[in-house]
Amino acid sequence: MATPRVLIVRAPGTNCDQETAFAFKQCGAEVEVAHLNRWLESPNRVSDYQILCFPGGFSYGDDIAAGRIVASQLRNHLATELREFTAKDRLVLGICNGFQILIKSGLLLPPTSEGHLPATLNWNDHGRFEDRWVHLKARSEQCVFLRGVDKMYLPIAHAEGKFMAVDEATLAKLEDAGHLALTYCDASGNDGGGLGFPDNPNGSQGNVAGACDATGRVFGLMPHPERHFDPTHHPQWTRMPKREKGEGAVIFENAVSYFG
Repeated sequence: MATPRVLIVRAPGTNCDQETAFAFKQCGAEVEVAHLNRWLESPNRVSDYQILCFPGGFSYGDDIAAGRIVASQLRNHLATELREFTAKDRLVLGICNGFQILIKSGLLLPPTSEGHLPATLNWNDHGRFEDRWVHLKARSEQCVFLRGVDKMYLPIAHAEGKFMAVDEATLAKLEDAGHLALTYCDASGNDGGGLGFPDNPNGSQGNVAGACDATGRVFGLMPHPERHFDPTHHPQWTRMPKREKGEGAVIFENAVSYFG
């Protein structure tokens, strides 16, 4: 199997880069963690990698809005390099703050006919930071990262995770196009209707927890798969049958095996 190279981009306030790098390395990838400024100094450096990842944390302290500053830098200084990267058979993953960055940069979802972003990630309905484990259901056949996945149990940790489309018609279009790849669900796997708290921990429209682009190669999600990479990460692991890996490991395995 080929060994893909992963570029994990961090910024001031990023705090999940090392855990994410560990997950990719354990799955067989070669990983480099680099500050965003290093990429800005050498925009073409991304062409040396097969996987680009924006990890979780609070980039630039979530000033203005979560992920907004990094997203602005991508749009204004690295748009050409990102278009060239995604035009090739390569992968992009955004986790939590990384999902916020992908949404607000316009890299993940196509703009509306008026040129506006079709959706954003807003403050949780209860207006505070939420840290808990959630049940998730995969709803995409095209998303590379979710291949073979039906349900997952992963932790979240965010204050601005409420997925909101500009209107109901746009939300329906995103769903019909297969963009709404991952949803919150209850313990039995039900993700229909308007799930209440805590099953839908932030009030996301359509119970959306993650989204992908039309190719299935660009994916963002609010939950943290790197925080359930090992079975011992599960809060009840001592009461469960012994397992070789945590439920989040498949996200990284799918990314690495894509280049096998």
